[in-house]
Amino acid sequence: MPPTRLAALDLARGLAVVAMAIYHFSWDLSWFAFVEWPVAQGQGWRLFAASIAGSFLFLSGVGLDLAHHNQIRWRPFFRRFLVISLAAAAVSLVTYFIFKTQYVRFGILHCIALSSLVALPFTRLPLAVTGAASVFCLSLPFWGTSSLFDGQLWLWTGLGRPEFGSVDYVPLVPWVGVTLAGVAVSRLFRQRHLWIWLSKFRFEDLTGRATRFLGRHSLSIYLLHQPLLFGLVWLATQVGPEIDRASIAFIRNCTEACQMSGYTSQTCEAACGCTLSHLKSDEVWTDLVADPANQTLRNHMNNRYALCLAEPHSIPESLN
Repeated sequence: MPPTRLAALDLARGLAVVAMAIYHFSWDLSWFAFVEWPVAQGQGWRLFAASIAGSFLFLSGVGLDLAHHNQIRWRPFFRRFLVISLAAAAVSLVTYFIFKTQYVRFGILHCIALSSLVALPFTRLPLAVTGAASVFCLSLPFWGTSSLFDGQLWLWTGLGRPEFGSVDYVPLVPWVGVTLAGVAVSRLFRQRHLWIWLSKFRFEDLTGRATRFLGRHSLSIYLLHQPLLFGLVWLATQVGPEIDRASIAFIRNCTEACQMSGYTSQTCEAACGCTLSHLKSDEVWTDLVADPANQTLRNHMNNRYALCLAEPHSIPESLN
């Protein structure tokens, strides 16, 4: 292995950061009803989000192999593990106050931290063992799921159904398999001397340097970019034209949470439209928008939602 920092690896991380920012900005625009893009529900958008998460987890595995293939460097590893774990906890705390029940319970940072812990021993095991472990973990959702893992206690496993939806959910299974794949591919690259060949590429042009900078500071940018983008889009709602964003956002966010519980898009849209209609006819909608944390109002909303979801044949048309 070359002793210098791999510019190609920083570039790959930087490209993943750019893709992440594009996705999150699109999600923010959709959340505040500036656009009608199905960022949360659309198949293409979901594949885009999955590819971004997979990129970070794969590169995390590559980094583990490069750092620990000679011997496990425990102090640097646990320093990195602690930093990522604290960052993950901070994300959960902040999103709890913003998104309430949909806060991030086990997102990408949680998964990177735990996957790194699981994958670390494989940096010292043969390539075939690591590859087999990767395939095993990636295949688990097809045969290893069970109702025994349902609920919040086991949501981190990915082998059951969580009780609540979340704005970011990246469970250990199958994603740890992607991290293990990164370890395996890096091992293969070392055996074929491909890292030495890649170290010759420095990407010193302006675009390359900027992208590598993003890659070197990916964690800091991850923590800072979404509050900044979310805040800018929110500010735009305060100075932009007056439209009923609250109703549009409610239908979209309610539908997203409903679909995460396993219901179809059609059922969820109807149930959420029904709920909004009832909230307005009950004359509690305005108060709920002004005070979304009011538990009495939220209980009323949840009761109406449960009624609409349980009796789809009686769901009225959504208000225009």
